[in-house]
Amino acid sequence: MSTKQKTLGSEIVFSGRGLHTGAATKMVVRPAEENRGIWFRRVDLPEPVEIAALGENVVDTSRSTVLGKDDVRISTVEHILAALWTMGVDNAVVDVDGPEIPIMNGSASEYAAAIEKAGLVEQDAARKYYEVCEKISFNLPDKGVEIELYPDDHFSASIHIDFGSRVLVNQWATFDPQKDNFTTDIAPCRTFVFLHELTPLLEAGLIKGGDMDNAIVVVENSVSDEELAKLRKIFNKPTVEVREGYLSNVEMFFPNEPARHKLLDVLGDFALLGVRIKGKLLATKPGHQANTEMVKGLRKVMRKEGIKPCHRYNPAAEAIYDVNDIKKRLPHRPPFLLVDKITHIDEDGITGIKGVTVNEPFFVGHFPDEPVMPGVLIVEAMAQCGGILALHGMDPEYNYSTYFLKIDGVRFKQKVVPGDTLQFELNLLEPIRRGLVHMEAKAFVGDRLVCEADLLAQVTRGDKRAGTPAAIKKN
Repeated sequence: MSTKQKTLGSEIVFSGRGLHTGAATKMVVRPAEENRGIWFRRVDLPEPVEIAALGENVVDTSRSTVLGKDDVRISTVEHILAALWTMGVDNAVVDVDGPEIPIMNGSASEYAAAIEKAGLVEQDAARKYYEVCEKISFNLPDKGVEIELYPDDHFSASIHIDFGSRVLVNQWATFDPQKDNFTTDIAPCRTFVFLHELTPLLEAGLIKGGDMDNAIVVVENSVSDEELAKLRKIFNKPTVEVREGYLSNVEMFFPNEPARHKLLDVLGDFALLGVRIKGKLLATKPGHQANTEMVKGLRKVMRKEGIKPCHRYNPAAEAIYDVNDIKKRLPHRPPFLLVDKITHIDEDGITGIKGVTVNEPFFVGHFPDEPVMPGVLIVEAMAQCGGILALHGMDPEYNYSTYFLKIDGVRFKQKVVPGDTLQFELNLLEPIRRGLVHMEAKAFVGDRLVCEADLLAQVTRGDKRAGTPAAIKKN
């Protein structure tokens, strides 16, 4: 996985009709400077209007993903976004002279081919990643939609679709960029529509640019000669027939082509996060509404908390502070010293580890027949990590005391039992001022969040030390 941003080696040009408007459209995709991201620009207006390809700018998802600003709209952005983002383009400006991206052949194959031909240019700036540190879910129970993100060291996606159709049966599709090729495995997969949806869509003034060359039409029921005649007129075809559940005996590129196209849409919609994802995405019955709503939620979290790295416990990694170093920083002593080592610390956050064994003294009474670590001690262990973070960077010539003023929003998610390894992750919610340290604290066992809390501490400086041991000098 590249760590540097990239843009196109040269501009690429496309011409075609919009799927829903039917309007002839020209689109020019241009290279852009680092940290620009992907932007769409309506150039047919008296004054060009730019719209960032970000979740908060999605204004409609009824039949495609539509970006908007004030009364300006750009529709059906998902296929070009999927091609750009998945093929490694971080920065580009997409000029379009109409309200809709050209549908081309209903897939992203022409986009992918043009990007390959133009090539990519590596830029100096580092890529930004949203690291999934714990399971994240989005559900629409009434529609059977479920989308989940799990921690992983790179992005991959797996989807399942089920329309309750006798023709389009349950299908699955996966994409892992370390194993699969977007250009050959996903990009060629065309959009699809059920025949019974065509009339309502046409009556709604949509799919004016749709035909049997850029969409797979699924037919579930028998079709009369009268209906076939109507379809010939709609699609301006001399013959239209139904074979094996599809209009005009469409040859499928893959047995699960519809599922792969849904995966194509997912890749395009999640590009609206604006940063790349390190995590595994699993989706059941995804759609533009669900995809973009989850992206909007993630964007809100990013704006509030920033993009924070995960520091998953690696037993083989060397500790920054071992238990002896911790004892030099905290006044706690066994059996009340509840942090074994620190594996990460910087100006903004800290990660600590506690190995929970059956020999812990509190298991004698909590509980003899079902040992469970008391929740209050999990909070205390997080607080001890917070104390180390609060003192990090303080003048080592002085003694300091750390007192917790407030512990809010404590939630216990899972039991902690003998054999578990607790990982504490604390991050500053705001810069330290006047000795006040405000932190978000989470405790994990593996990828499972077991406890979270909001901590506020006060650091006070005491007397100057007689000497400054080397072990506690400022790092």
